[in-house]
Amino acid sequence: MAISPSTRNAATLAGACLATLMFGLEISSVPVILPTLESVLHADFKALQWIMNAYTIACTAVLMAAGTLADRYGRKRIFITTTIAFGVTSLICGLAESAAILIAGRFLQGMAGGAMLTCAVAIVSHQFPDGRERGRAFTIWGIVSGIGLGFGPVIGGMIASLAGWQWVFLIHVPLTVLALVPAAIGIRESRDPQAKTLDVAGIVTLTLAVFGFAYVITQGAELGAVAALGLAGLALASFIAFLVVERRAPQPMFDFSVFRIRRFSGAIIGCIGMNFSYWPFIIYLPIYFQSGLGLGSEAAGLLLLAYTVPFMVMPPVSDHLLRRYGPQAVVPLGMFAMGAGFIAMWFGSSLAQASWATLLPGALLAGIGLGLTNTAVTNTTTGSVPSNRSGMASSIDISARLIALAINIAVMGLILVEGIRQSLPDVVSTAFDRSQLQALASSIAAGNLGSLREAYPALALHDPSGTGVHAALVQGFGWVMLYGGISAGVLAAISVPVFGGARFPAQAGAVATCTGSAKQDA
Repeated sequence: MAISPSTRNAATLAGACLATLMFGLEISSVPVILPTLESVLHADFKALQWIMNAYTIACTAVLMAAGTLADRYGRKRIFITTTIAFGVTSLICGLAESAAILIAGRFLQGMAGGAMLTCAVAIVSHQFPDGRERGRAFTIWGIVSGIGLGFGPVIGGMIASLAGWQWVFLIHVPLTVLALVPAAIGIRESRDPQAKTLDVAGIVTLTLAVFGFAYVITQGAELGAVAALGLAGLALASFIAFLVVERRAPQPMFDFSVFRIRRFSGAIIGCIGMNFSYWPFIIYLPIYFQSGLGLGSEAAGLLLLAYTVPFMVMPPVSDHLLRRYGPQAVVPLGMFAMGAGFIAMWFGSSLAQASWATLLPGALLAGIGLGLTNTAVTNTTTGSVPSNRSGMASSIDISARLIALAINIAVMGLILVEGIRQSLPDVVSTAFDRSQLQALASSIAAGNLGSLREAYPALALHDPSGTGVHAALVQGFGWVMLYGGISAGVLAAISVPVFGGARFPAQAGAVATCTGSAKQDA
């Protein structure tokens, strides 16, 4: 029985959206169970960071390879394979009995998820070649992505309370089956007849650079100055080697020529901006809501909705503004709104009577800014290049997001710990040597304030009420909010001259050659 084109397209979009839903849930639902993992798996603050960062770094490691393999061997084939792998690795995570095993499982899960998402974006872009149809498809994709990312905290909390933390991972096994059925029916196989060979040198050097920077930021205090500087130097050398390899390789996986396209470059800055502020902060928000504001897990989950739901409802608005005003207006506007939201959250958290109500306006504004930015940049990056190169474009898009996310999960953790350490009352800080003070700040950052007196008996003498420790935690989060706000604002300002003054529609150049588009937009 023949399948109509509309049915095939609907099935394709359903499969891609379910895959994106799973990918998003694994980012936003896991932070809610981190306090549980801290006690059940005996994970410290750094282990909690790596439970999140192993996923993002692994995604980064495979993105460019996935785009190349999808273009070469078929996007449908690679999508089906990696979706199955995502289900298997989710099973491994759910059965983990230690933090080390869970971190390893998360790394494998991230490899599968990154490849799956890259293929999903490329498939949607290829299956909907018309600019208006692609816009509608990516609007639906953005809404579903918003559901996964927006409701992830509540979904994760409900699953953990009803069935145990393991099912936050195990739920993806049946979801994998649900995604595979429409994908197998609807996706038309597509590939780039001129696809490049796998760039192993580029993959290795980029992965080493991202992992090295994230490791030195997360573990630098324990490594010592000499070792930390040495590792940072190696990471920098790996990144420089990556740039050299990609420029000299006859078939590079990272085509720098696309950055001559103003739309593409401006959109990539938007990808980076979201992950300098909004997404890494969601990792730490449950700690702030529960330990900083004293909310229960249910109330914290509801407040996270205020942070994430605007992202879910904004894609139609973003698509309308994108078609009317172009990405050069929507992307900077979205990032400025995100930055303003973070500054408003910082102001609300600094008030003497700080509460969920003082955080709410900033959280809503940040979510609105993200919703404006996300749909615009996704549509623009894939729409700026020919459809047969959508795999490469989506790989660069998602690479920019996840590299920025991986680095900023570590940076925000570093800022949080340092902010706490600097904000501890003198009577507390002078009672510990430097290494003990660093360990204390890390323990406070993990949010389990009730167990601090067992680990640090001197606190009972120097901070008997715990007000000093609590105030330090709140001020540390203030540092993080300021960092997110300033970063988003600066990147928004940078994106304006990158886009340039010319007005161009969202889909202009989508069917042109990269070289032609580059000349047109440069």
